[in-house]
Amino acid sequence: MIALQLILVHLIGDFFLQPKSWVKEKEKVAIKSPKLYYHVGIHGLLTFLVLWLTNTEFNQVLWITGVIFATHLTIDATKLVLNNKNEELYKSYFVVDQILHFLVIGGIWYVYEGTASSLDWLFSEQTLLAVVCVLFLTNPLSIIIKVLISDLSPEKKGNKEDSLANAGKLIGILERLLIFGFVISGNWEGVGFLLAAKSVFRFGDLKDSQDRKLTEYILIGTLLSFGLAILTGVIYTSIAQVL
Repeated sequence: MIALQLILVHLIGDFFLQPKSWVKEKEKVAIKSPKLYYHVGIHGLLTFLVLWLTNTEFNQVLWITGVIFATHLTIDATKLVLNNKNEELYKSYFVVDQILHFLVIGGIWYVYEGTASSLDWLFSEQTLLAVVCVLFLTNPLSIIIKVLISDLSPEKKGNKEDSLANAGKLIGILERLLIFGFVISGNWEGVGFLLAAKSVFRFGDLKDSQDRKLTEYILIGTLLSFGLAILTGVIYTSIAQVL
């Protein structure tokens, strides 16, 4: 399925092969940053390799790669220029940017008419779908949740040295992957157990903090994380049944 291949490329290119230093430099100097063109070049190269390795016709590999390269450069460059003019709308730019990239993927799939590529067992549709879901549940969803609740973040108090670096992000990723596994295997009781376990571990911290805003912030983040992980598992199960 061409759509899954392109989504896989997008997730890897946008969220795994783009260091934070590149993002900061792009936000600072916009289209003058070489990192913008490195980033888009990586997308083009990944697109070419994934399609070529899955035996897509070579002429189709070339035009799809060209479209991905050109549209990704246009969308990202436009976002950076607009962000430099109004940084307060960063959240909106991020969401619109991702929507546009997925619309491009949808358009390519429509033009391609869903013609199935000759994939071996390693690149079966169910395998690609599972990989897409797992990747989505890690860095991409962490960033999405952070952006969605950024306006709700309470003021940081106290010393943070008693907390491991990036521990919250890692815990969120692990819990979402566990939930995904529970949902697709039909073990829904595992989701309830995980939620109860997290509530117990968090209860002491929230009780001691006596900070209602912090409690609400953590609760919203947890429900978003659990809810989106469950939704991803349900979507995977529904699609996998018809593949």
